[in-house]
Amino acid sequence: MDEKTLFTIIITYLGIMSLILFLMMGIDKAKAKQGARRISEKSLFTVAALGGGIGGVLGMKVFHHKTLHTSFKLGMPALTVLNFGIAFLIMWLNQS
Repeated sequence: MDEKTLFTIIITYLGIMSLILFLMMGIDKAKAKQGARRISEKSLFTVAALGGGIGGVLGMKVFHHKTLHTSFKLGMPALTVLNFGIAFLIMWLNQS
């Protein structure tokens, strides 16, 4: 696969996963305000690990959600770095 196509696929995937997590963070914040059943932290972290790290970080900032949780303050940025590290590894392996 050529580099440009692979890059487009990876960026699109990360963007979609980030959008999903961003929306999940907004929904969870709204549910928290309503006292409704919440989205589990495990689900939020799973989507972050699957490529949505940026959406998690942005969701924390925009919705002021989970900002006091150390696991989120450290975990979401760490998963974002991991997401991009894996993306760069895939790109690098594709060059071989």
